[in-house]
Amino acid sequence: MKQLSLFSGLEDTSPAKHVLVAKVVFESGPEGVFDYRVPKTFVGRIAPGQRIRVPLGKSNRFVVAYCLEICEQADNPQLKDIAAIIDEAPLVTSALLRLAQWMAEYYLCPLGTVLETVIPACVRNQAGTRLVPHYRLAPCSDGFPSLTEKQARVVAALLEAPGQRLSRDALTRTAGCTTAVLDNLVKRGILVKEMARIRHSQPDATTLPRQERLILNNQQQEALEIIQEAVSTGEYRGILIYGVTGSGKTEVYIQAIEYVVKKGKQAIVLVPEISLTPQTVERFRSRFDYVAVLHSHLTDAERAAQWDWIASGQVQVVVGARSAIFAPTPHLGLIVMDEEHETSFKQEAAPRYHARDVALRRAQIEQIPLVLGSATPSLESWYRTQQGELTLIRLPERIGGRTLPAVKPIDLRQPKHSRASRGVITRQLHAAIHEALENGGQVILLLNRRGFATHVQCSACGYVLMCPDCEIALTHHRSFSKVLCHYCGHEAPSPKACPECQSAAIRFSGVGTERLEAEVKARFPEATCLRMDADSMRSREAYERAFRLFREGKIQILLGTQMIAKGLDFPNVTLVGVVNADTALHFPDFRAAERTFQMVTQVAGRTGRGPHGGLVLVQTFSPEHFAIQSAVRHDFEGFAAQELPIRMAFGYPPISRLVRLIISAEKELEAAGWAERVARSFSKSLSQTGRPDAARVVGPAPAPLMKLRGKYRYHIQILGKDERLIRTLVRCGLQCLEEARQVSWVVDVDPVDML
Repeated sequence: MKQLSLFSGLEDTSPAKHVLVAKVVFESGPEGVFDYRVPKTFVGRIAPGQRIRVPLGKSNRFVVAYCLEICEQADNPQLKDIAAIIDEAPLVTSALLRLAQWMAEYYLCPLGTVLETVIPACVRNQAGTRLVPHYRLAPCSDGFPSLTEKQARVVAALLEAPGQRLSRDALTRTAGCTTAVLDNLVKRGILVKEMARIRHSQPDATTLPRQERLILNNQQQEALEIIQEAVSTGEYRGILIYGVTGSGKTEVYIQAIEYVVKKGKQAIVLVPEISLTPQTVERFRSRFDYVAVLHSHLTDAERAAQWDWIASGQVQVVVGARSAIFAPTPHLGLIVMDEEHETSFKQEAAPRYHARDVALRRAQIEQIPLVLGSATPSLESWYRTQQGELTLIRLPERIGGRTLPAVKPIDLRQPKHSRASRGVITRQLHAAIHEALENGGQVILLLNRRGFATHVQCSACGYVLMCPDCEIALTHHRSFSKVLCHYCGHEAPSPKACPECQSAAIRFSGVGTERLEAEVKARFPEATCLRMDADSMRSREAYERAFRLFREGKIQILLGTQMIAKGLDFPNVTLVGVVNADTALHFPDFRAAERTFQMVTQVAGRTGRGPHGGLVLVQTFSPEHFAIQSAVRHDFEGFAAQELPIRMAFGYPPISRLVRLIISAEKELEAAGWAERVARSFSKSLSQTGRPDAARVVGPAPAPLMKLRGKYRYHIQILGKDERLIRTLVRCGLQCLEEARQVSWVVDVDPVDML
């Protein structure tokens, strides 16, 4: 028998009071999820994805937070009330909110920081909008008594308006009255005046003359049917289209998206470079009525207008660079990522996400297909096809039966080149350029180095002009008459004498695109030439203008960095010259061979697309390297068969996952000491798991670019196949850095830049 308490019957047995609670994360500040009470006045007005203002800490200072969830739970007197609602409607869909939460977990980044990336600043700041008075009818139990003629017209206009609400200007124009009439109706309680934002800049919804569907060959048709089947299932499916350059991948994408649009769905198309966007947008706007564009060269107002247009559900296709993966499409049916191998899909600021992996995760959340396409797939995607995670589709032939261009290496080690050549263009490449121009063809020259000279040195004392904040030689830009650091932005006037010994024997050595341009103009003065690099393509219109002039044949020689090496379709290009294929081949980076193969193969694919065929000449000091040899044969599968065993032997991606931790400090000893301490923590945590072979800790060691932006850098790499284990190790290691005051650090999950 249960013994009764002395105070039996005196306890408070009334049910606990339940209230609505918002679970939030802060825009910046303390990490983690916090609970706030939803006041009655906000019930029904707040939803996940909105920003709110809440009191924080003992001082109750107001901070911005993102609402993640609304739930009911027992009231707690310590809960604070939400102070204000910032956004009228959620800024992200529930799928995007789930995606952001996954990113925060996977990339080891605060959720607030992730949401700041997912939602552009221009959207959060409501760029391109202004507050305007709006009017609606108040609930009147007695009807609308004793109205004048003008007042009656106001009431009639509101009764016929969508949602029975109009802006001040629209209402006075429709009713043919002044604002005094509206003010009088507000005083009488017949109208309610509210302030609401309207957009004064409209999205660019340009359409182009319709282009007919192209007839697909058998291989393209098979690829299209596989994608259409995946769309019809309403489930996630990852597909990799490995198609040689000019095999018609874009037409397959377009016809697949037409199928998606007919089903009332939307598509996102990701391209790696802003330089590809104009041409891609033209292709899509000639086939679809509503194409939105998202890229970094839009103004804030333009980008915000595009965002709102996409969120309305009217847009059929969203085309853009990396951040377009976050487009707020309410009816997403397909994601396409063209040139999926490109490193520009990786963001180098927190959260350091890769758009390919984010796209894969979003496709899984939305239960839709993801189509990746490339002539030189990343080894990560290729390995996934071998593991059965992606469906592989091959397009091994160019459309129209055109053959791939002949690729010929030019060995720069041969004495004849060093003796006979006046500059960086060898005699063989010079003759080929002359012949191409004589026959009315166009030429593309690739050199992946900006500036005029990459090295400034005094031949009298040996002094090298270095960046004061980075251990990197400054690059001379003749057009600016300055030396620049391409990492931190430091600039100074180009020296006329040695800063160390005052000698005038200054040598400007090394070759960049500026010097190449000067040499081309000197050798071919009659030819029109245009340089494309980050220095010459600074304005929003520069890309469109450059490609338009080249397409129209007004430019005969196009030269530049890697932005001209991918995705562009110009049928009259009959010659491509790779001025130096070794610029990245010998970098201290396990992906150096892969990047060299991709760069040479991609730029080679810009020629031979027309009836006149094409030729590719590759100048190199390493013609026997398997990356160069594979590119000469257009043999991606042969390259992968040689490169993957090397990755496997050293345990590098895609065989395993990699996280890179970079520790920086103004004093080298501090950076080195803390890096050593963190590495010991990693090793200790790994041994405590009882699985010492499940991961490998490499380092600490000085980073290849040891000093950058005034700080010394040491890095540690953690490799392993168990993603969760690696993330756990990193979190444990970072705990000891909480005590570090003079040290900063970066956690890079799946890094693509190892410098």
